[in-house]
Amino acid sequence: MHLNLIVASILDNPIWHALETGNVPFAHGSGHAKYFKRDVGLFAGLKSNSKSDLIMLYSLLPEKSQVILFTPGDIVIPDPWRTILKKALLQMIYLDKPLPSIADKAIKPLQEKDIPAMLVLTAMTNPGPFFTRTIDFGNYEGIFDGDQLVAMAGQRLQPDPYKEISAVCTHPNHTGKGYAAKLIQSQIIRITAASGVPFLHVYPENPACKLYNKLGFQMRKEMVVYRIEK
Repeated sequence: MHLNLIVASILDNPIWHALETGNVPFAHGSGHAKYFKRDVGLFAGLKSNSKSDLIMLYSLLPEKSQVILFTPGDIVIPDPWRTILKKALLQMIYLDKPLPSIADKAIKPLQEKDIPAMLVLTAMTNPGPFFTRTIDFGNYEGIFDGDQLVAMAGQRLQPDPYKEISAVCTHPNHTGKGYAAKLIQSQIIRITAASGVPFLHVYPENPACKLYNKLGFQMRKEMVVYRIEK
């Protein structure tokens, strides 16, 4: 299969392929519908994004469950699912670009003891859903001002060989200091050193798009994000 076709087949359906490959330890479900452990993330993946896949997913989850889907275009959400959000989402992929070879000493690995601070920071900045065990995705790093966590980033979806950079956020009192760029570069170094390919998702109106372009990411595709509830 041509490389571009391989990329399309994986990244057009990143959540499904993540649950089939790099994120298998967090996968629940069977057949054509799978979802992440609820305390790790709200994401669900469907093999073909069909009506039958969505009905299967509905049967697997308890009442009032919400899930997030990333699709390469519009899909039909059948009853009795309730659509809470439908929105355009940009998928960006990293192109080779020179990076610092020496890690920034201000960046620290985030650990179990840092979970409360991570929850406070993500609740304040809303980079995307973040729960008590989202840290289990791994590779989270942060920058501290004294004992306060003021910026962080990590990895989330891992549809091999692609690794999604996620939860990039900075405390409002510490923006403009270059922390996000440093953390993203650190994640790129980690991913490429392990022979992975960095990618990410961002809303089109997010000013961070300019930073991502500057750091070597280019838009691959406009996706659609759905948040639906049983």
